[in-house]
Amino acid sequence: MNSFFSSICKIFLKPVVDKYLIKEVQGLENVPVGNFILAANHQSHLDWIASAYPCVPRRFTYLGQVDKYTGFAGLERNLLYFIADVIPINRKDEESKKTALLETIKRLKGGDIVVIYPEGTRSRNGQLQKGKLGIAKIFLETGVPILPMGIRGTFDILPPGRVFPRIKKNVEINIGRPLYFEKELKAAQNLNPESQEYKNLCQQIVDKVMEEIIKLIG
Repeated sequence: MNSFFSSICKIFLKPVVDKYLIKEVQGLENVPVGNFILAANHQSHLDWIASAYPCVPRRFTYLGQVDKYTGFAGLERNLLYFIADVIPINRKDEESKKTALLETIKRLKGGDIVVIYPEGTRSRNGQLQKGKLGIAKIFLETGVPILPMGIRGTFDILPPGRVFPRIKKNVEINIGRPLYFEKELKAAQNLNPESQEYKNLCQQIVDKVMEEIIKLIG
């Protein structure tokens, strides 16, 4: 989402979100001055709104799936993706994964903020799922800090499978301190990205990110 649309969201949509959706926000002072990778838990489509909260009015985007919805729902998704300039990823296609990875790295190196849900999909029971390695690989290629964020309340309002949200001002956002992983970043410079050592390093980063998200969810 370019700076213009991001500013529009800040001016016109944020007051509505504050009034009808957001109950509490903690940790805004932790948001870096520079760009970052926002890593949040994922329980609902409403997480898109919650995740935008610490990003507006700056330039940001999302890594979003394109392998699920078809028909009218797919058209709605595509329109939203176009407006938000979302990086599309087909999770069932290896070539799409590689393309999305390269585009995400390009956006981050260009100064954009990118929102990534490490679980890869929405939780079907509201509980945090295991994180995927993608976010660690992106970090190691860019060195852009990871900002962990915990979201509560969106599952109660609009869980997977529910069409219309409950009218409830019940969403809590908790933003942690940015994670720089300087030691891991230095270690990765001497490793082959295809090696098991590199994959183990990625797993360590993901595990730490998920641990922080768990703390932030409470």
